[in-house]
Amino acid sequence: MNRRLLIMIGLAALIAVVLANTFFIVDQRQQVVVVNLGEPVRVINPPDGADQPGLYMKAPFVESLVVLDKRNQPIEAHQEEVISADQQRLVVDAFVRYRIADPLKFYRTLRNEANAGTLIEPLINSSLRQVLGAATASDIISGRRDALMAQTLADIRSRAAKSRFGIEVIDLRIKRADLPTANQQAVYARMKSNLQQQAAQIRAVGEQQRREVVADADKQVTITLATATEQAFTTRGAGDAESTRIFAASFGKDPKFAAFFRSMQAYQGVFAGGDTTMVLAPDSNFLKYFNKGPDAR
Repeated sequence: MNRRLLIMIGLAALIAVVLANTFFIVDQRQQVVVVNLGEPVRVINPPDGADQPGLYMKAPFVESLVVLDKRNQPIEAHQEEVISADQQRLVVDAFVRYRIADPLKFYRTLRNEANAGTLIEPLINSSLRQVLGAATASDIISGRRDALMAQTLADIRSRAAKSRFGIEVIDLRIKRADLPTANQQAVYARMKSNLQQQAAQIRAVGEQQRREVVADADKQVTITLATATEQAFTTRGAGDAESTRIFAASFGKDPKFAAFFRSMQAYQGVFAGGDTTMVLAPDSNFLKYFNKGPDAR
């Protein structure tokens, strides 16, 4: 009884092993290369065909499976030092996304996804050196970065097609393009010096323009004041002449009043301050109008 039970258990285990090596499930996110004695014979759920996930069979113990991801895969390239067209050394950090477009070629050349990154990364670095090496540092850092990424992507796609890796490069991005740490301080110091020179030059030009404006303003002020003074003297002279003419005409009509008026002006000039002291004889001609009034002679 125990022997028959052991035989049944053994047969059940054998059947389970055979079934496990015969039936397999393909996920919709996977593509499977069926290998017969080391030679790939067919692909299940390939990317260029209709979705074929589900339950499948294979020859047990003869055929093996290589499961590959059907989704886009990332490759983080190591930092690459690139010399730009203007002889600037830049550290470039990039990554690529690809997908397995031909599983049979991929298996024959790369075998598995672990080897893909090792063999694809040199393509990325070579393309970065070739494309970015023809551009200036300012273009790589900011000026034409998008255009250079598109050009590098096209170059990597061409290299991948020629390499027969069976992959399709979806996208490439430059995460960082910067100066090496050893050169940053020297470059920053040179940039600072250049900016200081530019600032000094701008200040010198501004100071020269300020002086020119001030000199021109002073010139205009001098001309304006001279013109105004000339006009003032001319107007004052004309007024004095007119005043003299009027006084002369008035004095000619009434000499007695004229003499009286001029004496009153003299009194005003002498006594207006209130602190003038004069010692004169009572019958002095200067004080005749004080003694005799307007009729004094």
